[in-house]
Amino acid sequence: MDDNKFIDSVADRTGASAEQATAIARATLTTLAERIDGGEARDLADRLPEALRAYAFAPDETAEPFGLDVFVQRVGGRADVDPELAEAGIRAVFDTIREAVEPGDYDDIIAQLPAELWQVADPTPPYDG
Repeated sequence: MDDNKFIDSVADRTGASAEQATAIARATLTTLAERIDGGEARDLADRLPEALRAYAFAPDETAEPFGLDVFVQRVGGRADVDPELAEAGIRAVFDTIREAVEPGDYDDIIAQLPAELWQVADPTPPYDG
């Protein structure tokens, strides 16, 4: 998936403009990188479109423990959007990541998140049928 398709996917899922979708995607990836360990963040970055890779690099090797409310606050603040759009945007970014990477890679990311974040990061495999 290229940069434009990734952003278009987030915009389509949220109804946001391309500019807002870009800000939301960047903010979500930055916040996700803070919430998962550094190695997993680098693995994710390697699988993202080139223009988004830098946002997925973890600032630390150790994941910072925080829940959904802090995740939404950070994304909303970074993207300058209200909490409702931030939460919808987070869900859209996770759904887009889920489509863009291999199922096992997505599972590795989700496994590092607390259950409350599964509200926005659907842990069910897309290949179930």
